[in-house]
Amino acid sequence: MDSRLLDILVCPVCKGPLRLDTEFRTLDCHADRLAFPIRDDIPVMIDSEAVALDAKATLRPAPGSGADSAGPPPPPFSAA
Repeated sequence: MDSRLLDILVCPVCKGPLRLDTEFRTLDCHADRLAFPIRDDIPVMIDSEAVALDAKATLRPAPGSGADSAGPPPPPFSAA
């Protein structure tokens, strides 16, 4: 994400600063404890799309972030 864009974006709830989390591809507001997703390099700054920072650990890390080093996902279920 372009750092110039990050400099002008603010939390839509409190108008406070946001921090980029490259592992989960979110913009985080620590004042409101919210994480706003980044989809296709576009920040989704809609409060109904935000996830609580405490619940963010349940999200999948972004591909290629290095956080998904636990190995590939299990194969899909097969009824063979």
